[in-house]
Amino acid sequence: MDHSWRGRAAAVATLTFDVDAEAPILAHGAHYASHASTMSHQSYGPDVGVPRILDLLDETGVPATFFVPGWVAEQRPGLAASIVERGHEVAHHSYSHRPPTEMTADEERADFERAMEVFAAQDIPIAGHRAANWSSTWLTSSLVAEYGLLYDSSLMGDDRPYALRTEAGTVVELPVHWSLDDWEQYAFLPAPHIGSVIESPRKVLEMWTDELDAMRHYGCLFNLTNHPFLTGRPSRAVALRKLIEHARERGDVHFARCSDVARAARADTSLPLRSPVPPKPAD
Repeated sequence: MDHSWRGRAAAVATLTFDVDAEAPILAHGAHYASHASTMSHQSYGPDVGVPRILDLLDETGVPATFFVPGWVAEQRPGLAASIVERGHEVAHHSYSHRPPTEMTADEERADFERAMEVFAAQDIPIAGHRAANWSSTWLTSSLVAEYGLLYDSSLMGDDRPYALRTEAGTVVELPVHWSLDDWEQYAFLPAPHIGSVIESPRKVLEMWTDELDAMRHYGCLFNLTNHPFLTGRPSRAVALRKLIEHARERGDVHFARCSDVARAARADTSLPLRSPVPPKPAD
């Protein structure tokens, strides 16, 4: 089987950062805007975490993809540009960070469009999309294709890229998984209540290096999702650096931006092609 999407690498690693800031908490309820502690916890991401992560990426020579909600880019006008200027990719992560599964089709379209307008106004090129909370509907991939984007990164149907055929065209899916997300490891807030146990970065590093080594064996896409308000904290940033060093030591892991992986996948004639349709529930 032709694995040209990953070239000569045993595995391809995409480091992705969801720069959510206050958006996902405000999506829970606008009244959380009055919770100063909670809002400061979230603003740590773009204000402290993103600069720290950008420096880490410079020092290790690794390209990355930052998924930014349109609202966050709008509230911090220079943020997206500062990421692109450092050689990284900015991608679409909704406007409001409201999960599409909690919106009507018209609301999902309006939210998607509004984010595209923000990035166009800031002259930020957009090639890919990730649904808020990874909560795609069966129409989401069609929107991604309709607006001319190359890839989506919200679904979990494989651990390698695959193609999604929609009514509006075909897009590349770069699959994700909960086990490669720092949210399940580090996230905790008392209000709204999120998480319960904050894991040790040592445990997280062990889990992720084990997964990377297994993916090297099977020829997979190691698509890591981090949040700057979580992984931007000092001990967690050090753990991320150690993960990068582990991959470098292996010598057969290729780091790339999501758009670069998607372009290679689109050119791979062996890429699986799937049509997203809902299953028929049992009677």
